[in-house]
Amino acid sequence: MSDEAAVAGQEPSPQVADLTRDIAEVPAVEVITTVAVHLMSSAAVNLGLAEDGEGHKDLDEARKLITALAGLVTASATEVGSYHAAPLRDGLKSLQLAFREASAVPDEPGQGPGEKYTGPVFG
Repeated sequence: MSDEAAVAGQEPSPQVADLTRDIAEVPAVEVITTVAVHLMSSAAVNLGLAEDGEGHKDLDEARKLITALAGLVTASATEVGSYHAAPLRDGLKSLQLAFREASAVPDEPGQGPGEKYTGPVFG
């Protein structure tokens, strides 16, 4: 029930109930991988890897996104299974390496984005 509906003592609208039921039917592995792909895509854009990338380059934002992705991938790896975790790990490593290449002063091994979760990343 939404806060507004709870305050007014009303039931949620049928549309909200339908959305809640719809998301409840989505398997957890699909939600996790979808979120990971969104984090990867946003990090890639912020690394300047997209078309017209230099205009969107923001390494501070990319660092945050890669660290969040590393936490998600590391924490969920046993839950989603190797079939889903392996490509997520590969994508994460690629982004971590791209971050190192994009940095004017690269982080020390183990200090890059997400490396506190993944360990040092080497090419």
